[in-house]
Amino acid sequence: MWETAVRSGSGIAVAALLQTLHNASVIRRPVSGAVPRTEALTVLIPMRDEIRHVAGCMAAVLDACDAWPGRARVVVLDDDSTDGTSEALADIAVRDHRVRVVAGEPIPPGWLGKTWACHQLSRLGADDDGGVLIFLDADVRVEPDAFAASVALLRETGLQLVSPYPRQQTHGPVERLVQPLLQWSWMSTLPLRLAERSARPSLSAANGQLLVCDADAYRRAGGHASVRAEILEDIALLRAVKRSGGHGVVVEGSAVASCAMYNGWRQVRNGYRKSLWSAFGSLPGTIAVVALLNVAYVVPAVAMLRGSRVGLIGYLAGVASRVIVARTTAGRVWPDVLAHPLSILAFTALTADSVVAHRRGSLTWRGRSVAVRR
Repeated sequence: MWETAVRSGSGIAVAALLQTLHNASVIRRPVSGAVPRTEALTVLIPMRDEIRHVAGCMAAVLDACDAWPGRARVVVLDDDSTDGTSEALADIAVRDHRVRVVAGEPIPPGWLGKTWACHQLSRLGADDDGGVLIFLDADVRVEPDAFAASVALLRETGLQLVSPYPRQQTHGPVERLVQPLLQWSWMSTLPLRLAERSARPSLSAANGQLLVCDADAYRRAGGHASVRAEILEDIALLRAVKRSGGHGVVVEGSAVASCAMYNGWRQVRNGYRKSLWSAFGSLPGTIAVVALLNVAYVVPAVAMLRGSRVGLIGYLAGVASRVIVARTTAGRVWPDVLAHPLSILAFTALTADSVVAHRRGSLTWRGRSVAVRR
């Protein structure tokens, strides 16, 4: 039984390595210096108690708007902030006519906080002439050519949604252990070129930190109203675009944006706790995926320590996959990649914590319950 698990796990790790190699060779990237066609651009930013990020986020966004060849505007929704965010945004709006700040409305039944905020923003960003909508989180820092390069990629590929995945900035040991799994998870499993043209929901990956959408396609898909109760609204929105006949994909965006999501164990735990329970569709699906990850990356490592050559091959395949992803996405390489089995164990613990909290009904984020009010 043990030897079968070692061989099976190592085989899965090698297959994932091959998928990683292929994706690294074909992954799309926004191209610096690209000049998109002139069209309306609306940047939509939800903010709730983001005083630490207001100045940096808005300065970077306005620099990127300066590089846009056409009309660009920024709409920020202040979602009942109490930490000084409202006043800081008001000052910025006074200084720059391109910035409009609006107060969020109370969350109606059937909606989650972020989907409701994005829905309100999309209504304010409506433009009869089509154009492009960019949804951006406040903790993301875009480069000056981020919007021009990303929209050029959207139009050149004929896609309706692209998600430039920001470079994930990690500092402490917990973030360095867990955060690299974000890009690795889809780089090692999702055939990207097939995914961007396939309507299959399972072939979808996106990151709501930065979403670039064709405005007409967004509306045909039903916008955020179609994903109002989804914890992982970014992936759900891409699936909605696919259902309505559009196409989209995650792309490598480390050259155009960066993000420091969490700082320390408590923030990492709270951030993953709110969503991991729903990441794989159901409790049986979650158990199956977590078990598979442990068979593929923990079992071979344990066998390697016991002298197994097959286990050594599996462990090295996992490390090599992480190296490729880190080099592709401007992440840390050494020595972080050597701890890949520990990363999988940490992810397992976070997933179990999220499932238990969900079943107890105790999940919250930014002071709000993540349960949908009916």
